[in-house]
Amino acid sequence: MNEKYSALKSNVSMLGRLLGNTIQEAHGDAILEKVETIRKLSKSARAGNVTDQDSLIEEIKNLPDEQLTPVARAFNQFLNLTNMAEQYHTISRHCEDHICEPNSISTLLSKLSQNDVSKLDTAQAVKDLNIEIVLTAHPTEITRRTMINKLVKINECLSKLELNDLSQKERNKTERRLEQLIAQSWHSDVIRKQRPTPLDEAKWGFAVIENSLWEAVPEFLRDLDERLESYLGEGLPLDASPVHFSSWMGGDRDGNPFVTHSVTREVLLLSRWKAADLYLNDINELISELSMTKCNDAVRELAGNDEHEPYRAVLKEIRTLLTESIEILDAKINGQQLTVKAPLRSAEQLWQPLQACYQSLHECGMGVIADGCLLDTLRRIKAFGVHLVRLDIRQESTRHSDAISELTRHLGIGDYDQWSEQDKVAFLTNELSSKRPLLPLDWQPSEPVKEVLDTCRIIAAQPREAFGAYVISMARTASDVLAVHLLLQEVGCPYRMDVCPLFETLEDLNNAESVMKQLMDIDLYRGFIQNHQMVMIGYSDSAKDAGVMAAGWAQYRAMEALVELGESEGIELTLFHGRGGTVGRGGAPAHAALLSQPPKSLKNGLRVTEQGEMIRFKLGLPDVAVNSFNLYASAILEANLLPPPEPKHEWRNLMDELSDVSCEAYRGIVRGEPDFVPYFRQATPELELGKLPLGSRPAKRNPKGGVESLRAIPWIFSWSQNRLVLPAWLGAGEAIQNSIDKGHQALLEDMCREWPFFSTRLGMLEMVYYKCSSEISRYYDQRLVDSALIPLGDKLRTQLQKDIMAVLNVENNENLMQSDPWGLESIRLRSIYVEPLNMLQAELLYRTRQTENPSAELEEALMVTIAGIAAGMRNTG
Repeated sequence: MNEKYSALKSNVSMLGRLLGNTIQEAHGDAILEKVETIRKLSKSARAGNVTDQDSLIEEIKNLPDEQLTPVARAFNQFLNLTNMAEQYHTISRHCEDHICEPNSISTLLSKLSQNDVSKLDTAQAVKDLNIEIVLTAHPTEITRRTMINKLVKINECLSKLELNDLSQKERNKTERRLEQLIAQSWHSDVIRKQRPTPLDEAKWGFAVIENSLWEAVPEFLRDLDERLESYLGEGLPLDASPVHFSSWMGGDRDGNPFVTHSVTREVLLLSRWKAADLYLNDINELISELSMTKCNDAVRELAGNDEHEPYRAVLKEIRTLLTESIEILDAKINGQQLTVKAPLRSAEQLWQPLQACYQSLHECGMGVIADGCLLDTLRRIKAFGVHLVRLDIRQESTRHSDAISELTRHLGIGDYDQWSEQDKVAFLTNELSSKRPLLPLDWQPSEPVKEVLDTCRIIAAQPREAFGAYVISMARTASDVLAVHLLLQEVGCPYRMDVCPLFETLEDLNNAESVMKQLMDIDLYRGFIQNHQMVMIGYSDSAKDAGVMAAGWAQYRAMEALVELGESEGIELTLFHGRGGTVGRGGAPAHAALLSQPPKSLKNGLRVTEQGEMIRFKLGLPDVAVNSFNLYASAILEANLLPPPEPKHEWRNLMDELSDVSCEAYRGIVRGEPDFVPYFRQATPELELGKLPLGSRPAKRNPKGGVESLRAIPWIFSWSQNRLVLPAWLGAGEAIQNSIDKGHQALLEDMCREWPFFSTRLGMLEMVYYKCSSEISRYYDQRLVDSALIPLGDKLRTQLQKDIMAVLNVENNENLMQSDPWGLESIRLRSIYVEPLNMLQAELLYRTRQTENPSAELEEALMVTIAGIAAGMRNTG
């Protein structure tokens, strides 16, 4: 056994044993024996024993209905506990001892030194460092908040058990606590019974901040400060804020009818309330700590008459400010129509007195005290402000054009929607420069238009600090951007809002530069944006539209062209990356993904979405979040100080060819194969997924549409369930083999060695291939698919095997993931538990599809398998 992973395997084994005790107590020996039989058969089948593979299938086929749910739940819980053990392992002492993951900042500083990067340049890059993580409510987080809280406590127990000097009594007590937590999880609902509201999603986001990020941010900055002090001789300035957060929870109304202006208003109030509440906890802690009597004149003046304990006097005033704010915000959240405003309105109200205390403590020889809890609170003020997270507003482009079209018809000047793009731009720029109002006082707009205007009014009524950006999904033209600026102006928005077009499809990505160039050529627009522009790159829909290879290259070229445009126009451009967790939606290990972007694309920092279950995996525990911040920070600094190579001319030409061939192959199946849609619906649980209350948003943009209207997340989620994971690889390997056949193998190998963009693509394909299972996909077909459609499944699986060989050939590797032993071990650990769930799901799909009204018991068991497989596959959406 590899010593590096022995502690992890030991924890997985212990958690499994304790779960077994719970199952035995809850359901008796028969169910536990059944679960153990299935687990052992799965392990043996995984090792290649064909007889045991057949026995496993028979065991599951023969399970009576009443045993399906407890057996499914057993493997679901095994996976949740395995994930917890794995997540904990990355931050454990054992991992540190065996250097599972070296500290990425230390590794970077060493690399900068070896490459003779000047310390002056490094110091400037650190000052410019800007990481903005946008928490989105995309519905792939299946684990309920109740379960997440229990998993956090399980983590604490694992940490205790790692201490060498633990007595046997303490060890027994901790294991007993672990068993209690596992039993609590077992006897609670593992999945939601009702679809969460946008408000529930926002509260889930706030819980992540309270339980993890509130502690993680100052910890990350303390660690970064120490490493920089050691390397540069200077640490971070007191007001440094290299990491901050925005959210889509309660602001993303694209295709979600449940996110209204009133929901957005309530989320903004809740966000301020939660921030004030968290600061109040900090201030109470500081009041108990800062009992010192010696201070400078500035604090003496702030303290007023309190000569004895001046710091406490200052802090008690802040406490009163926070308490009053909480009371007023609480009343407003509960529907009381108050005209009075909460007294805490800006971060400066907290920053100034606390900074004065910090300065005084240092001047009076108490720097060690100042650099404790007080410093942490100051860091939080810069990272979280008084709004906790900045809310993004996202709306689909046609909602704005529909609003203006309705207005122009009311005014009798024609139908805006029918005008040419040139006429639209002329009208919008003319109105933007006009001093007279455009909205008539007597106009009664339709409900959809009123909702758009009311949302803009919510923005206008809040301070700029409350918001991140206004994102326009499915943006295609310059008028799409100008329309939002005009609507905001007409409702009286007093500040510049970042209006951010989101280019999503292959065609839109290819046109992104020309659209932005058209906007930059409008003098009035340049004045509006004050030389700062944000553009969002869509990963999900472009991959769904054209396949991962073509989409990846289109994203790269769009970023490259936009960076060049920004430089030539003297515009400060921020690229906003709409990545999902899975490869089919732009997911990749953060460090590799960022270093594979075009040179200069991170010059103005990083803005990136984290969504669904990836929020929990990357940010759900303080130490894990610190690791994630380190990875982001080191990747951005490296990209800016040691930029990746510009792609050679011949690399570009070959990528163009790979993109065209892969897109054609992908669309040839997804759009051109007449049997594809019926095969997709039968071979995956796509139709059943709609019953799982994952997120507040409907699964389809158009409820009556087919696969084309399906959102990118359920599209990929469905394919990951049957282990074909089709959208994450289809077309890519075929294009590579086509290129090899044309004699380009040496050039492909050159690209793989020297170009991070290409090598990262191949690495992600390897991970996807390893998570695929032709055997399981074939079993789903045998159990669920009409015999006439099975040849299509066979064709896809044959293609998968050819693609794997093509990628290994280019990489000169014998086996998948041989250069990523930790990733390989991680997938292996979970496979023993995932595969029985796949077999169970296929069986449950078969049984539920035999009747129009399947029993609640069967449906619940099916939902448990969906949740369990998602937990096992990890990056599901």
